[in-house]
Amino acid sequence: MKKVLKQVLGIDVAQKELVVTMGRLLDDLSKELYAHKVFKNSESGIKLLIDWAEKVSDNTLIVHYVMESTGVYHQKFAYYLSEHGQQLSIVLPNKISNYMRSLEVKTITDKTCSEAIARFGLERKLDIWEKPKMIYRSLQQLTRERDQIVNERSIVKNQLHAEKSEAYPYQKSLDRLKARVSFLNAQEKEIKKDISKIVSRDIALQQDVKIMCTLPGIGELTAVIVLAETNGFELIRSKKQLAGYSGFDVKEKLSGTSVKGKPKISKKGNRHLRKAMYLPSLSAVKCDERFKAIYVRILAKNGIKMKGLVAVQRKMLEMVYTLFKNKTSYDREYLKKENSVPIQDQYAITG
Repeated sequence: MKKVLKQVLGIDVAQKELVVTMGRLLDDLSKELYAHKVFKNSESGIKLLIDWAEKVSDNTLIVHYVMESTGVYHQKFAYYLSEHGQQLSIVLPNKISNYMRSLEVKTITDKTCSEAIARFGLERKLDIWEKPKMIYRSLQQLTRERDQIVNERSIVKNQLHAEKSEAYPYQKSLDRLKARVSFLNAQEKEIKKDISKIVSRDIALQQDVKIMCTLPGIGELTAVIVLAETNGFELIRSKKQLAGYSGFDVKEKLSGTSVKGKPKISKKGNRHLRKAMYLPSLSAVKCDERFKAIYVRILAKNGIKMKGLVAVQRKMLEMVYTLFKNKTSYDREYLKKENSVPIQDQYAITG
């Protein structure tokens, strides 16, 4: 009888359902997908799922749960597994979609997705997910709430501008729009106060934010967003991994001499991180020679400003990570100490 080396439960998470497939890796390195079921994405459904997984699996081995990060719908299940001592890995959706293309799956259903996730977990060595520290979870909720308020305020301001531009604007409509803008301003101010209070209560976090803010263009809010979205860089092992997690990784399409697509960033990672680096990159290009050199070099090469800014954004995010890991401040005089050698940026990427 063949020996089981590893067993994985692949989970396709939807708003109301958890579609699961149980797979195992045998000692001859063959893979078997042998059980499939659907559960409700609720606390009672999660309990039934875990009981079912224990019944159909080899109780001498740990069941490794693997799922995609799907907005907020996977969080309840992920936290439950973590709190009950289960082994869990969460994979970015682009990795699973790319893997499914290699399997030549022609019909995409919840079942085939869960099967692909199970196969992926059996073949790869995945990092074990750890739930975010409570302080980072709170900061993430607050920063994302603020982002929603800022977006809503932009919409209301555009409505106000359009209303004012009409030939005969209705005054009560203008008053209501102005009141909504004032209300949203007050809410944003309140959220910023809450963020500052949380940071001020944790000395270590306060010091980390201070170090990150030595990088030109990075303010307290940006530093907090980066820490909140990465859980304090908990599972980030390298700058390359960080680029992939944030969606700043470069994808190219090359095949022989006939197919050559333009390289561009994947945008398959955490959009909140990418968005957080946009305004800081504008500031950094103006006030720091290092980032200005990167921007000018990319701009001179292709003439597109956004491509230069994206290169700066990725470089800034990687430097924030480096400062955080080394617990050291940014040195503005670094280039001068290196005999003013012009920096040759290695991240010539496109937006």
